[in-house]
Amino acid sequence: MIHTLLEEHVFTRLRWVYPPQAGPIAISMSHDEHMIRDPSKPETRTHCIRCGECCLRSSPTLQAEDLHLVEKGFLKKRDLVTFRKGEFVNDPVQEVIGPAVNDYVKIKEKAEIGCIFYDGAAKACTIYHDRPLQCRALTCWDTREIMDVLGRPKLRRQDVVHHEVLLGLMEEHEKRCSYAAIEDHVHRISREGNKAVERLLGLLKFDYHLRPFVSDKLHIPLDEMDFYFGRPLVDTIRSYGLQVLREPDGSFFLTKIRKNGVLE
Repeated sequence: MIHTLLEEHVFTRLRWVYPPQAGPIAISMSHDEHMIRDPSKPETRTHCIRCGECCLRSSPTLQAEDLHLVEKGFLKKRDLVTFRKGEFVNDPVQEVIGPAVNDYVKIKEKAEIGCIFYDGAAKACTIYHDRPLQCRALTCWDTREIMDVLGRPKLRRQDVVHHEVLLGLMEEHEKRCSYAAIEDHVHRISREGNKAVERLLGLLKFDYHLRPFVSDKLHIPLDEMDFYFGRPLVDTIRSYGLQVLREPDGSFFLTKIRKNGVLE
């Protein structure tokens, strides 16, 4: 029943259009994720001086051992975001940018910089006694422990969610809106034109409307949707050199990213 309602809700509310003059796009792999300092660089420091660099550079990824922090409410789902398989991420160890091999969950970051739990004025962690494993293991003067932790299993959203209907919707979303599908449609634009664009827009539309629909029907706070379904595709599509623009009449345009006010 929920799937039927979902189809009606998602595919009848929003008109998407694509400027016909927009040409083929170039894939741009970009992401601003950083986790640890270069472990190969020697450090003379032997203790934490509370500079805040590790907290300001990025938030931690949750390990499987962090499950209790979510289950006991020390970390709220509204504070977490899922990075899905295939999404462009930065590997701070190998220093390369590429598609994520698996899903993983991170603590959200502030719009400006750094972990949401870092108090810049006090130079302190506001959840210090209940901080994730990566935070406990990271010492910038000796990265051996954090490197060991990074090799262990990561927490998955499915480890936390036990609601069968919600799990079903998460699975359906992943089938339709996987990054493998997104990348395939993007590559097809140069060959198939508007047909590929329409298919891509269909995925963006599904992802866009799914979130408020699930929030309303299952009575789940809207600010938890990034945990259940990952970052919105209307945001992450920028990794492919595209952006979604919203017009005053409610229409959405898919265009190439502008530079200096001019379409590429």
